[in-house]
Amino acid sequence: MKLYNTLSRSIEDFKPIDENLVKIYTCGPTVYNYAHIGNLRTYIHEDVLEKTLRYIGYNVKRVMNITDVGHLESDADEGEDKMLKGAKRENKTVWEIAQHYTDAFFSDIEKLNVKKADVVAKATDYINDYIKFIQVLEEKGYTYIANGNVYFDVTKAKDYTKLSGMDLDQLRIASRDDVSVDVHKKSPQDFVLWFTKSKFENQAMKWDSPWGVGYPGWHIECSVISLKNLGEQMDIHCGGVDHIPVHHTNEIAQTESYTGKPWVKYWWHGEFLIDNDGKMSKSSGEFLTLSLLEKKGFNPLSYRYFVLNSHYRKQLAFSFDSLASAENAYFKFKNRVKNIKDNADEDTANVKLSLAVEEYKEEFKCCLEDDLNTANAITILFEMLKAENLNNNEKIKLVEDFDSVLSLDLLKEDTEEKNVHDEMAEYIEEMIQKRQEAKKNKNYQLADAIRDELLEKGIMLEDTRQGVNWKKIN
Repeated sequence: MKLYNTLSRSIEDFKPIDENLVKIYTCGPTVYNYAHIGNLRTYIHEDVLEKTLRYIGYNVKRVMNITDVGHLESDADEGEDKMLKGAKRENKTVWEIAQHYTDAFFSDIEKLNVKKADVVAKATDYINDYIKFIQVLEEKGYTYIANGNVYFDVTKAKDYTKLSGMDLDQLRIASRDDVSVDVHKKSPQDFVLWFTKSKFENQAMKWDSPWGVGYPGWHIECSVISLKNLGEQMDIHCGGVDHIPVHHTNEIAQTESYTGKPWVKYWWHGEFLIDNDGKMSKSSGEFLTLSLLEKKGFNPLSYRYFVLNSHYRKQLAFSFDSLASAENAYFKFKNRVKNIKDNADEDTANVKLSLAVEEYKEEFKCCLEDDLNTANAITILFEMLKAENLNNNEKIKLVEDFDSVLSLDLLKEDTEEKNVHDEMAEYIEEMIQKRQEAKKNKNYQLADAIRDELLEKGIMLEDTRQGVNWKKIN
């Protein structure tokens, strides 16, 4: 298997530290609001990474944090306390906010068929561990106290910028132009390990510590939670590309200073989902959540299909038109699989599989092993469904096998048809088949007539390399 490693800035052969267990850490949500679909894109690709590793034979242990501690607006030490902001917005306690949005997050990923991490760790459960971690850094001379807060001195960290490849002056220290740098720092890049002095009034989440009553800094939880659950070294650390210059850079600095060892072998980062205004976020434009997509009539797995048709290291442009097109293609897949299943033998347990089955499995696996090329993996699935050298039983076996990674519920029959997938769907598919036959027989006049007839009914056809998609246009 080959994976792109942000640390080396190259695609590398994946070789785990221990062949018996692949250790993965994924940055989890800050539970002060709903996850937007840009966040969820990263979790979908991380899910495929984990399922691919399991598919090719590895045992995997994945750990994910839940940031339920009052934190700041950005990776910098400034901004707003997200948990307090959410509590004020909804007239709830910070603890109620944390639980509500934690539940909402897990509801979203369940709808997207994203496997829950083997270990889910709430940040607030590790307060004593953060304190012990900071004390070790303090003993080793990596910290200083200024204005009552404990800071990490980045000038004492070895190769501080090795992940980002940026000079210290280039590193982002704040998320907004109107944020001022803490004047008590020795260097703008130094970061807080423990706060006792806060600009926030009535800070709700506070704990006793050797440095006074306060709360942990932004970066410490991921380091400590991973050390407690995965040990001093791990194979893969996942997250979004926006975490590279600050959050993940600071994680490396404090963790490797603590252990004296290289920490993560492969750094895996997913690119942004973008809209017309650029990077998708909770603060710009329409706040796009999975529940909003559902309210607009979309199936959550149509969004998963949309995401899997792009590479995780490429920015993906989102629009409702593109999602509608993906949903049409997804349900076309489902309809094709259903037809094959309906025409397969009832007893598939003792079906003798041909060599072609193994060849398709190998092609599918090779796509996944090629830095998680899910788009090509879906193409292999489509070609397999059309293959004349496979019988229906073999195709169903392969769909089941492929879907253990893609997780698109291709064999699950839907109880409801949504929007464009109504009673006309079967008629439209029949007309598409007639049009394909007409084109095959070079009867282009009939093919054009079928297209025009569908267009009059408000159905537009789109010829793609994966076949013919359709969507309603009025």
